[in-house]
Amino acid sequence: MILMMSISIMITMISNLMMMLSIILSKKSFMDREKSSPFECGFDPKSSARIPFSLHFFLITLIFLIFDVEIALIFPIIKLFKLVNFLIWMKISFFFIIILLIGLYHEWNQNMLNWTN
Repeated sequence: MILMMSISIMITMISNLMMMLSIILSKKSFMDREKSSPFECGFDPKSSARIPFSLHFFLITLIFLIFDVEIALIFPIIKLFKLVNFLIWMKISFFFIIILLIGLYHEWNQNMLNWTN
């Protein structure tokens, strides 16, 4: 018990010492206004926030995020193959793929996949 307490005290002291050294040795300049401003995807944060944004670019980003989540949902289906009967696995996989294809058809039907406007 005493050994654990002394180790935790030493770890706390070392971490505090490291933080203090990094604060003292850092070369921050508080006068540099550009470094302290947030970076907002290439937009100038000191200009008007109401600039036009491409809706098509936003829709392509949403499609990418949706497909990214779908890929993350496919991995458990692959692991499920060893745990359940093949017929049950086929039904689950088929149902999931049908949902993905319906979503893809809807995006295609709404012309979300075309880069030209």
